[in-house]
Amino acid sequence: MTIETAVNEAVGIEQNLKQFLLVLSVSLSVATLPQIFSWFRQIPYTLLLVIAGLGLAFVDVRLVNLSPELILAIFLPPLLFEAAWNLKWSNLKRDFFPITLYAVVGVVISIIGVALGLNQVVGLPLTTALLIGASLSATDPVSVTALFRELGVDKRLTTLMEGESLFNDGMAVVAFGFLVALPLGTAKLGVQEVILELISVIGIGVGVGGLIGFGISYLTQRFDLPLVEQSLTLVSAYGTYIIAEEFGGSGVIAVVTTGLILGNFGSRIGMNPRTRVIVSEFWEFVSFFVNSIIFLLIGDQIRFANLADNLLIIGVTIVGMVASRFISVYALSFFSNRVTNSDISLPQQTILWWGGLRGSVAIALSLSVPTVLGNQREDLISTVFGVVLFTLLVQGLTIKPLLQKLDLLGDQPLRQEYMQLVARENALRRVLKYLDEVDDERPGLDLEFCRYQEALINGELKQIKEKINKLQDEHPNLKSFASEQLRNELLAVEADTYAEFVRNGRLNKELAPLLQEILEES
Repeated sequence: MTIETAVNEAVGIEQNLKQFLLVLSVSLSVATLPQIFSWFRQIPYTLLLVIAGLGLAFVDVRLVNLSPELILAIFLPPLLFEAAWNLKWSNLKRDFFPITLYAVVGVVISIIGVALGLNQVVGLPLTTALLIGASLSATDPVSVTALFRELGVDKRLTTLMEGESLFNDGMAVVAFGFLVALPLGTAKLGVQEVILELISVIGIGVGVGGLIGFGISYLTQRFDLPLVEQSLTLVSAYGTYIIAEEFGGSGVIAVVTTGLILGNFGSRIGMNPRTRVIVSEFWEFVSFFVNSIIFLLIGDQIRFANLADNLLIIGVTIVGMVASRFISVYALSFFSNRVTNSDISLPQQTILWWGGLRGSVAIALSLSVPTVLGNQREDLISTVFGVVLFTLLVQGLTIKPLLQKLDLLGDQPLRQEYMQLVARENALRRVLKYLDEVDDERPGLDLEFCRYQEALINGELKQIKEKINKLQDEHPNLKSFASEQLRNELLAVEADTYAEFVRNGRLNKELAPLLQEILEES
């Protein structure tokens, strides 16, 4: 390598670093807006980033060029892993059938609905229309589920949306990979070939993800090093994606599989409670960090002139996407309710329909269309960007009023207030206990001062107790919430005990939870 080449590479790295720091600075600045101006708290953080990106695009400030490799290879694996890590298998198992329906059959309905609309109304070639449908078939409800957690919306609704998003990402990528070969003339059109290809891609993804997930799970049993275990999860997120893609499988499905295994199995048998907290907080940070960048860049990549030139195509695509989503959610929910008694209510179905936003995966797929398609590629990219923008700004900003209208808002603020009071009560009781020990053991201490402090704390405890009782009287559902909290704590203690026995070599495998069966029978 010549000196000139080395210097050029160094300059390129420095320029990329400057761009990255600029993007990060803008993202973090937007993050502080809700803390300074209370009005901005009405808008989900990710949507604020999109709006900020749009502002930069309007004045033609381009922070960085967004590429499919940047999204699929760098941004997508950690986002998928974080969502899968936090998705509880017990919740997923309950609604596995409807989630699978949404993720598999729903993707097919979405592709066909968008493609037919564009082909029949606008006259686009069927191959291009199918590519647009495939690009927009993956849902990305990050901003919606974040709003759910903030408002305390029923966890089941969050599980349905996140579960569908995790699985249909993989299906959308597989479908797109097949359909992108149609205009190039390299697709295998036989039904048997398509089914075998689908089974192969999914099978390799699940196989690689399962092998790495279980391998790391048993590996972490051998040591207790929080930073090493945290690093292993990061390596597994990227490594699983790369290895699965190298073997011809779905990297998306592989990462989801690994995340589910490590989050529900590996973290229980191979990590102590302290390490699980450290790893979970680390992935919460990674998710915030990546989302902060990607949503800002989505807004920043908008080309308003291109959107104006493709308004008709964008409008027809939006109608086709929303209509096909309506058909798939309500029809598949009806089928699931009849077959498995899923009991997904009409208000929940409405939120699932309207909350099916599109985001980073759709952008990445559209950008990965081969350049040999020429004008078709440009029209496709502009259409996908326009539709993603519609879902984020129109659907994303109206989901909260819709939740209020359908009476699906949770009582998270009330629960938070209740838990803060309970935490204060427990903390002050510990202070009293410590004060009593100091009173007995520390020489030369003014006992009158200790009594005065004790009286102050008891007075504060009395006020807190009165507030807790008042909240429970006014909101009887808090009592069931408190019982559920205690139940979860008991189950966690039991699971942690089994995990400790396994780590110490006193058990070969973690025992099935006994307390859960006893509590369910009582």
